[in-house]
Amino acid sequence: MKNLATATSAESTPTSSSTEPQPDATCPICGGLGYVRLDAPLGHPDFGRLVPCSHRAAQLADKRLEDLRKASNLQFLSHMTFATFRQEGYGLPPRQEEILKRAYDLAKAFADNPRGWLVLSGLAGVGKTHLAAAIANQRLEQGHLVLFVSLPDLLDHLRSSFIPDSEAAYDERLEAVRTAPLLVLDDVGTQTVTPWAQEKLHQILNYRYLAQMPTVIVTQSSLEELDSRLRSWLGDPSLSQVYRLEVRDFRAAGQPSAEALNVLHLYADKTFENFEFRHGELSAEEEGNLRKAVEYARAFAAEPGGWLVFSGEYGCGKTHLAAAIANYRMQQGHPVLFIVVPDLLDHLRAAFSPQSAVPYDKLFDEVRHAPFLVLDDLGTQSSTPWAQEKLFQVFNHRYAAKLPTVITMRESLEELEEKEPRLASRMLDLSLCTPWAILAPSYRGSRRSKSKSRR
Repeated sequence: MKNLATATSAESTPTSSSTEPQPDATCPICGGLGYVRLDAPLGHPDFGRLVPCSHRAAQLADKRLEDLRKASNLQFLSHMTFATFRQEGYGLPPRQEEILKRAYDLAKAFADNPRGWLVLSGLAGVGKTHLAAAIANQRLEQGHLVLFVSLPDLLDHLRSSFIPDSEAAYDERLEAVRTAPLLVLDDVGTQTVTPWAQEKLHQILNYRYLAQMPTVIVTQSSLEELDSRLRSWLGDPSLSQVYRLEVRDFRAAGQPSAEALNVLHLYADKTFENFEFRHGELSAEEEGNLRKAVEYARAFAAEPGGWLVFSGEYGCGKTHLAAAIANYRMQQGHPVLFIVVPDLLDHLRAAFSPQSAVPYDKLFDEVRHAPFLVLDDLGTQSSTPWAQEKLFQVFNHRYAAKLPTVITMRESLEELEEKEPRLASRMLDLSLCTPWAILAPSYRGSRRSKSKSRR
C-alpha cells in the first residue's frame, strides 16, 4: 500500500531522487548531464526548459514501470500475459475450449478499454488469475497504475496498519485501494468471513461501484454463493460483466484431485437413447412412473437448475438416468463430477493422513463447489457422526448456493428423514428440489410387492 501511494505521486509529478537511475557520462546527447534544453524560439512557452534526454527518458520509463510493478504486487506474476495464456487449455473438449477462448477475448477487450467491472469465476486451475494478471500486466506496460492483490492478503495488510509502528496508517491504505485507477481483486470468497472482513470488502467495493471505477474480480464462487450485497454489485448488468469458466482444471493433469473420484467413465454407455422402458414387463402405473422419471431427467439435463433426486430399488434405473444426465452435460462441454457417496467419504477420511497426496481442504472444496455434481448411492455410507457432518456440509453449501445436483438413493425420503433429518430437509424443499420415487422393481430381480408406498 505504501508503494502504491508512492507510485501514484510519482506518476503525477516526476522528480529526481536517490533511487532514480543515474545519468550516463558517455551519453552523446547530454554528455552525462541527463537533461537537454529544448530547441524552442524566444517567446515560446518551452523556451529554455530542461527535459530529460532521450537516453535518460528511457531509463526513467523503465524505472517507473518497475515502481508500478512493485506497487501492483505483480513481481511474481509478470509471466502471466495474454501471450503466454493457452487459449485452448490442455486436452479440453471443444465446448470447454470455446469457453476458455471466450474468457480470453473478454479479458483482452477489458485490458484494451477498462470500463466497468469484469467478474471471472470458476474452479481453481481454470486460468482466472492468469487472465486477471494479464490485464494488469498489459495496463502496466502501457504505463497505467494498477493494483493487483488477493483479498486475503489485502485484509492482512489492512489489519497490520493497526500496529503502532506500522509504516502506513489504516486510512491511508484503505484510501489507496478504494481509489486505485484499476483494481484487480483475486481470491474473493476465500477470505475469513468475519464481520470486520466483510465490512472492509463492502466499503471498498461500494466506493468503486458508486464511482464506477474499473475493477476486476476473481472468485471460485458463483454469484449465488456470495452474500446478497456482493451479488447486487457484481450482478448489476449496467456495470458488470460476469463470466464463469465452466472448465476443468487443465493445469492439474496427473495430479490427484476430486476428479480421481469421478466414476462417470464407468457409465459411459448409459444414455437416454438406450434407456429401457420395459414395456410389457411393468404395470401401467409403473411404466407411466418410469416415463415421467425420464422426462424429469431429460429436462434437467437440458436446463439444470436446483436438485433432482431419484429414489427406488436397486436396479430400477435411477443410476442409469443420473449417468445419462451427466453424459449429456459432458457432451455439451460442461464439467461433471459423478461420485459414489461411500467412495467420497473414504477419500475424505484418507485425505486427513499426513501421507495423503491431496490436501483434505482441496478435495472437499472441489466437491462442494463442483459446477454439476452427481451423488450416487446416498444412504449406503456408514452413518457415523463424522460422515453425517461431512455430507451435511456438502449438502448445505450446495443447497444455499443452488448448485445443480443429482442424487440417487435406495431409501424413500420418509426413511431418510428418520435417519438423516438434516439431509432430508434439504431434499424436501420443493422450491429447489424435484424428488421422484421410481416404482419399477429391479431389472435384475424378480417382481416383488412393495413393502412401503413411495411418494
